[in-house]
Amino acid sequence: MAVYQAATSEIGGLFPLISAAGTPAIGARIGYDTLSGGAFYAHPIEWVLRGLATNPNMVVFGEPGRGKSSTVVAFLLRMMLFGVKTLISGDVKGEYTPLLRGLGITPITLGSGSPARLNALDLGPLRTRWAGWPLARQREELAGVLGRWVTLLVALAEAQGYRATVTDEAVLSAVLRRLVGVDDGYTHLLPVTIPHVQRQLADPDDALVAATRFADRRQFLDTLRPITDALGNLITGPLAGLFDQETTIALDWDAPAQSMDLSRLRPRGDQAVAVALTCLGSWSSMVTDLQDDGEIRLVVRDEVWRQMRLGLRAVHAVDSDLRLSRADRKIQVLVMHKPSDPLSVGAAGSQEVAIAKDLLALCSTRILFGQSTRVADDLAEDLALSEREQDSITGWAMDRTGRALWKIENTTGHRVQIVLSPTERRLFDTNAALRARKPR
Repeated sequence: MAVYQAATSEIGGLFPLISAAGTPAIGARIGYDTLSGGAFYAHPIEWVLRGLATNPNMVVFGEPGRGKSSTVVAFLLRMMLFGVKTLISGDVKGEYTPLLRGLGITPITLGSGSPARLNALDLGPLRTRWAGWPLARQREELAGVLGRWVTLLVALAEAQGYRATVTDEAVLSAVLRRLVGVDDGYTHLLPVTIPHVQRQLADPDDALVAATRFADRRQFLDTLRPITDALGNLITGPLAGLFDQETTIALDWDAPAQSMDLSRLRPRGDQAVAVALTCLGSWSSMVTDLQDDGEIRLVVRDEVWRQMRLGLRAVHAVDSDLRLSRADRKIQVLVMHKPSDPLSVGAAGSQEVAIAKDLLALCSTRILFGQSTRVADDLAEDLALSEREQDSITGWAMDRTGRALWKIENTTGHRVQIVLSPTERRLFDTNAALRARKPR
């Protein structure tokens, strides 16, 4: 073999003859690239600005116990150093609660034994900022909120098997405008709840019947009967009292993170959790739409496939949020177990499944933790992984917790090992409940 001689100043730059990490050293320091040995940083907004990605959205796949949750929590915690605020739109398992408590923030806990109530049609910061806006801004903001409320109510009706019509949507829009006080000259906004809407539909006055162009009261009641009953079921169903009353909690809109803990809802069934995720998704979209200029918001959607199971409107809502992430200055993070999760939102070949499957294309950053060979085959097909990248998921990533292949757009994936501090390991311990065994 040939022998080469060089000074230590030169050999330090030549050995071990591998390239440096291809991502800029800006953003949250996640850990290290096991190939180059250099630190690995993540900042999806900067990746978009530098042409590495077309959107800031992220999707996370991984088997339970592979370090998926701890990586997501570490990422959002470290992004706070750059002024990025986080909204966990539905913490199904309560995994983010220890972090919030460590930050001195009390998470919103919904479900059995909790007095907290969150109005699905809450105006949030819109009510407090209303008086300081000019009339044109008021009209613009309110039109967006009312449109989102109509979409939410229609999605909740579809969750019960009823496909709403354009007439339903037109009447709902008219009812919401009346209830919120639009016809009072935009002087102030009134609180609106789902029971308020249901009562207007069940007992309309002559002015509402005339404004919505029905021949008489009987035609109004007969036409709107299905959606009226659907909203009535929300008031008396498994989520009664949680989203149909005025908000009873004081939210700090300037806090670095907010979370809605839904772990107490799980005994009520999957549909109850899905409905809650849909309500929170609509509510959180309104909150983040009103963020200050230049502010970036990170929105975590854990087990988002549960929400999309409610129907086509629920799928459209997630799809819309992902498409508007750049304009809205949001980093949407979808957390799933495997690529077949979105395919469970409807029947094979349905429109719901087609849209849900395309959601992966709206997430430029894919974080892939250890998977079985069968699931890795599906990921390789859906994300166009190379044979080497697929081997990384089934082999290298399975050897140690916290290993993941970070793939940005169509670039070669980075093998990243996350590094947690002792404090983070304590806060991010998802096995704490298993260790807390009662003595015999």
